[in-house]
Amino acid sequence: MKLRPYQSDSIESLRSGFRAKHIRQVLAAPTGSGKSVVMVSMIDSAIAKGSRVLFICERRILVEQFSQHLDAIGIDHGVLMAAHWRWRPQAMVQVASVQTLERMETWPAFDVVFIDELHACMRKSVISMIKAFPDTRIVGATATPFHAGIAEHFSNVANVITMRELVDDGHLVPFRVFIAHEIDTAGLKTSMGEWEKEELQSRALKVVGDVVSDYVKISHDVFGRNSKAIGFTAGIAHGAELVQRFAEVGVNAVQLTCNDDDEYKADVLKDFSRHDTDINILLSADLLTRGYDETSIEHVILARPLRKSFSSLVQMAGRGARPHPGKEFCIIQDNSGNWMRFKESWDDLYSNGITELSSQYDAKARKEPTEREKKASKCPRCMALWPGNSDTCTHCGYRREKKSLSLTVPGEMLELTGDVIKTEKYSSEYKESFYHMLLGYCAAKGYRDGWAFHHYQEKFKVQPAWKKQVAAPDADVMGWIRHQNIKYAKRRAA
Repeated sequence: MKLRPYQSDSIESLRSGFRAKHIRQVLAAPTGSGKSVVMVSMIDSAIAKGSRVLFICERRILVEQFSQHLDAIGIDHGVLMAAHWRWRPQAMVQVASVQTLERMETWPAFDVVFIDELHACMRKSVISMIKAFPDTRIVGATATPFHAGIAEHFSNVANVITMRELVDDGHLVPFRVFIAHEIDTAGLKTSMGEWEKEELQSRALKVVGDVVSDYVKISHDVFGRNSKAIGFTAGIAHGAELVQRFAEVGVNAVQLTCNDDDEYKADVLKDFSRHDTDINILLSADLLTRGYDETSIEHVILARPLRKSFSSLVQMAGRGARPHPGKEFCIIQDNSGNWMRFKESWDDLYSNGITELSSQYDAKARKEPTEREKKASKCPRCMALWPGNSDTCTHCGYRREKKSLSLTVPGEMLELTGDVIKTEKYSSEYKESFYHMLLGYCAAKGYRDGWAFHHYQEKFKVQPAWKKQVAAPDADVMGWIRHQNIKYAKRRAA
């Protein structure tokens, strides 16, 4: 196997972690970066040393997908699945779904375990396995290690490259985002942190026509034809209605659900992967959010609003990030409000990657943007996300008066930067608290107070005028410090 430099670096980072006695580690890398390639290479090395290997997938579709990866480089393996043609319990490498393992009376013993889509596999059975085999080396791979159980049971994360770097190097394609007609979530009840499914689906059905017309307009404006798309819906009934409404305008959409049998799902996915497929859009509520790696997808429709689950947004958007011959970018059509809702988290992950294992990304509901912010974030003519520090839409050429680049509201000045409105004036209380937390960080690190003085000046463009008082830094301050450290490291390397 020929690995890219960052894939080799990922393997070395994990090996260093094992040498440092981290028995359970996370391989964190963006969707489309080739985490499967990294794990196949590590499996090849493991069996060369005589180690027995178990690879765990979340669903049967992914078991078959990874089995094909192993076949591609000639690694003999078995599949732990009832009546599967590849039942070979004597093989050194076994591939299994987490559901199959849950039905087994006891888990087989292995020297090394790899877990794909770790964030989705942190079930009671997997946690029980982790506890039952405390000395077994485990590598869990995911683009979104935000599940609370991951930080509890894994002690190290290997993340050597960011999505921004992968896009810059041509290993992923950039996104072009359109803020389309949005599903109204005002007043919706919540359940388990997200909006209640039945009521959300009822609201989603009211804008089905908008989702269809937005797709037609955007795909024809950008590509001059019906684009090859994947859409994420608020539920099965929502998806069924979309299929019908798309058909009315000559667009062939097919919905896959958990109720479909495996053979039908496999046939549809095989058909969709063909370059001459008749399927324009593949629809799913949740089935295809993770692990599905069809590279020809050029358009992602977000029609499933999310309240807290940033990881779901990352996974859904990631379905269109992989490069493909002739594919220069991927369209994001956001009918959910998710892009604006999670924009700050997206920018952080996109530019900085994963620096620590934490559930903070999925821990709280995001603040809903105001109607003024939503309106200001997109081009009024074509719905494209408004470019930062520019008075011209990069998609349709619409020119906005320069005075509209800043909006005045009571107590603060708001500046449009890229896709969001960024507050540039801070309250005195906020600045004083920030300075005290910088001093607290200095005390913890053994730095001189001048470090806090200069970093405060860098953020607020003025010198601190507050008394020196130490306070423990919160997540906001720590995130800003990490961002500055990364920027400094990159400048130094350059």
